[in-house]
Amino acid sequence: MTVHRRWSPLPPPGRLRTLALATLANTAGSGLWLAGAPLYLTRDVGLSPASVGLGLTLAGLLGLTAAVPLGGLADRRDPRTLRALLQLLQAAVAGAYLLVGSFPVFLVVAVLDALLTTGNLAVRAALVAAVGGPEGRVPAFATLRAVANLGIALGAGLAGFALAADTHLAYQVLVVGNAITYLVSAALLMRLPGYPPPATPGRARPATPGRARALRDLPFLAVSGASAVLALHATVLTLVVPLWTVSRTGAPPAVVSAVLLVNTSLTVLLAVRLARGSDTAVPAAAAMRRAGLVLAVAMLLYAATTGMPAGPATGLLLLATVVYTVGDLWHGTAGAGLAYGLAAPESIGAYQGVDGLLAGLARAAGPALLTWAILADGVAGWCALALLFALVGLGVPTLTRRALAGGARRAASGLPAPVPGAAARRRAAGRH
Repeated sequence: MTVHRRWSPLPPPGRLRTLALATLANTAGSGLWLAGAPLYLTRDVGLSPASVGLGLTLAGLLGLTAAVPLGGLADRRDPRTLRALLQLLQAAVAGAYLLVGSFPVFLVVAVLDALLTTGNLAVRAALVAAVGGPEGRVPAFATLRAVANLGIALGAGLAGFALAADTHLAYQVLVVGNAITYLVSAALLMRLPGYPPPATPGRARPATPGRARALRDLPFLAVSGASAVLALHATVLTLVVPLWTVSRTGAPPAVVSAVLLVNTSLTVLLAVRLARGSDTAVPAAAAMRRAGLVLAVAMLLYAATTGMPAGPATGLLLLATVVYTVGDLWHGTAGAGLAYGLAAPESIGAYQGVDGLLAGLARAAGPALLTWAILADGVAGWCALALLFALVGLGVPTLTRRALAGGARRAASGLPAPVPGAAARRRAAGRH
């Protein structure tokens, strides 16, 4: 598989281009909904902000339960067809937001939405592995991440028209538009060839299903858990930095939009380039170490904006975001390289589901944990988070080596078999 080298996030014509277009359609709808949902649910439906927040939190936690089962299902079924079916179901659920008129109905729709979204991510990971192949799946992941950021930005921009109109009809168009993007995505996915699981005639069914194996794989869980800890950085950018900017620095509120724009733009431009070298577990672990250290530096730069006047605070916030984005991109591709590289080859979907489950738990815990640690403790909270990121990043290569100690994983990673030490050779000689 050739690596796309232009600045455009869209790859050359082919299967990955088709998958990228499906992703672009899907994430444009996500951008529409993310930007418009808060105002639609509060101003048009009439729910209180507190009830919306509570409903989304409960839905997010319940939605995590779909990651492992649907990821395991993608190992036993064609992930292309399965993902297209999930997109159709998501279109129906997205349209069901038009029926929301009370908190109980909102909660039901939000839970269904979260279950499908979380499960879809695990299935998508299996589909990316099938389209990209062992050597191209991490570059494919990076390409789709860049495309996803572009789609979200486009969707958020389109949502601005509905938000500016602020009418019942405008919000209804927004909801319907989000539902239509799932239908477009499903149609594009069906243009891909099928990827049925390889036939294994004469082989017995594994005693342990893939999802159970993934949940019991402690070395994998250790590496994935470390990646999930670093995933807390997402909450930093989307929640902590905006609150910090308006409460602890002299920068104007508009800087928050500039910070997010810098992150989105750099992600579109650099995601594929910074993914190089993370195709297998060992180099991915080294990239994860770099990510932890770079993210730590970014946290310290954000901390340094405390009490600064508008000009210097703005400049340093933007510089910190540039550094943050490099660490964010290294973490994303390294996490994909590790999750793929340490997974059992016949259980890619189940392992991606477990990896997504741990990352989801971190995302759920992030808002409460980080707002308490940083907004309450200030610079000390930033420094503690920087230290956590640095230590976790430094520990990932060791955890990865332990996970690779098994022969099957070592062979899959292209590493040579370990050479017995002198003591082992003497014991072997004594047995003959």
